[in-house]
Amino acid sequence: MTDADVIVVGFGFAGGITAIEAADAGAKVILLEKMPDPGGISVCSAGGIRVAKDAKKALAYLEATNGGTTRTPVLKALADGMTDVGAYMKKLGEAVGAVVNERPAEGNYPFDGYDTFGFSNVDDIPGIDLAKTFPHVRGNPAGARMFKVVLDNVMKRPIDVRLGTPVRRLIRDGDKVVGVETDKGPLRAKRAVVLTTGGFEADHEMQTQFWQLKPVLSAAVRCNTGDGIRMAQSVGASLWHMWHFHGCYGFRHPDPAYPFGIRLKRLPDWLPGKGARGDVTMTWIVTNRSAKRFMNEYHPYLQDTGHRPMDHYEPEVQDYPHVPGFLIFDDEGRKRYPIGAPTYNDRSVSFGWSKDNLAEVDLGILKRADSVEEMARQMNTNATVLARTLADWNQYCAAGHDAEFGRPPSSMIPIAKPPFFWGEVWPVVSNTQGGPAHDERQRVLDAFGDPIPGLYAAGELGSVFGHLYMSGGNLAECFIGGRIAGREAANA
Repeated sequence: MTDADVIVVGFGFAGGITAIEAADAGAKVILLEKMPDPGGISVCSAGGIRVAKDAKKALAYLEATNGGTTRTPVLKALADGMTDVGAYMKKLGEAVGAVVNERPAEGNYPFDGYDTFGFSNVDDIPGIDLAKTFPHVRGNPAGARMFKVVLDNVMKRPIDVRLGTPVRRLIRDGDKVVGVETDKGPLRAKRAVVLTTGGFEADHEMQTQFWQLKPVLSAAVRCNTGDGIRMAQSVGASLWHMWHFHGCYGFRHPDPAYPFGIRLKRLPDWLPGKGARGDVTMTWIVTNRSAKRFMNEYHPYLQDTGHRPMDHYEPEVQDYPHVPGFLIFDDEGRKRYPIGAPTYNDRSVSFGWSKDNLAEVDLGILKRADSVEEMARQMNTNATVLARTLADWNQYCAAGHDAEFGRPPSSMIPIAKPPFFWGEVWPVVSNTQGGPAHDERQRVLDAFGDPIPGLYAAGELGSVFGHLYMSGGNLAECFIGGRIAGREAANA
C-alpha cells in the first residue's frame, strides 16, 4: 500500500484546509477527490466565512440556535475559532495575491450574541477569470474566489492531490483506522484518516430513510452521496442531525437529464423584529395544489428554512398537499428580475436563467396564462379558490399587511396584471447537516461517545448545526474544523 501520514478524503473547503494544516504540521498528506474536478458544493457557495468579535457571545448564539443538539465543547471550539479565522483567511489570501476583507453581519435570528458576527470574504483575485478557471461551475462568484484561494494554497504545498479517486471503504487494524480502499487500490495512513466528503444531498435512499419530506431535489452537485457517512458507520460511528438540511423551494427542470433542482433568486436575509429591507420585493406567492397559500414565502433566512412548510403530511389523504406547490407572479413581476438562479459544479451541465424569465416559459419550467381561469385549468385546480387567493393577496398588499402569514410588508406587491406566470416548486436541499458525530478535536465518536482511533471528520460531514443553520456557518466549520482536524491528524 502507498503510505502517507494523513489521508484526507474529499476536496472542498474542509478537505483543502485539513490538508494544508496537516502538511504545515510536517505530515505527508494525500488528498483524495472522487470527482474529476475539486470543489464539491464549496465552490458554489456564497463565499462568506462567519467570523466573530467575541467568542462568548458567539457561543451563546450557537447554543440558542442548536437547541441542545450539540455539546457545548464542540460549539465552543467553533465559537473560539470564529474569532481568528478571518486573520487566517487573510493570511491564505496574501499568499496567493487575493484581497480578503471582513465586514459586520448580524446572525440570522435575534438570540443573545447575534450582533458579534461578521463575514470574511475574498473580494478580488487580480488577474483571475473565474469563468475560465471554473468553466463547469455556476454559483456565487464569491464562493469560487474563495475556493481558488484554497486550491492555490494546496498546490503551493507538497500535498499529493489525486482527483478521480473514489474511496469505498476504511481499512482498520484492530480498532484503529489505518487507511482507505480506493478504486485504484489501498492507501495506508500512518497517523489518521480525515473524512471531508460532504453530505448526502444526492443520495435519495438516505434521504428516504431519515427525512419525512419527499421528494427533495438536490442543488449543485451529484457527488455528495453520503460516502463518508457510510464509511464512518462501518467502523461504529454515531450519527447526529440527520433530519436537518439547509434548503428552500425551487423548480424542477423538465429535461430528466438535468440533475439538479433550480434554486430561486436569493433575496436578502432579514432579522425578526427588524423586518426586511424596504427596497426588496418578492414578486411571487406560493400556493398548494388546492390553490391556497400555506406559508410566509419570505422567511427571515429563506435559503435555509424555506422548505420547512412543505414538510406537511396529511394521513387522511396519504399525501404531501404542498408538494409540489405553485409559484405565481404576474407580468409586472416577470420584468423585475430573473426568478431562478441555477447552481452547479458539474462538467455535463450548462444552464443559465434568462433575464426576463421568458426562455423558461419556452422550456416549460414556467407556464403563461392570460387569465386566472386559464391558469387554474393549467394547474388542474379550482378557479374560484385561485381567484379568491389572488384577490385576498392583492387586498393584503393594498393594506400593507399579510393577515394570513405575516409576510414582511415591504416585500409585498400585487399579482394582478396579466399575463400570469406560474411554475411547480419543490423542496430543494442546498446542503445537509447530518453525519458522524465528532468532539471538539474533530475526532469521530462511536455510539458510546468514545473517539474512534485514527478517524476524524470536518466540514459539512457531521455539521454541528442541529436545529437552525447560520448563514456562513458551514464555511466556518470547514475552515475552523479543518484546521483542528489537520493539526490533530498530523499529531495522532
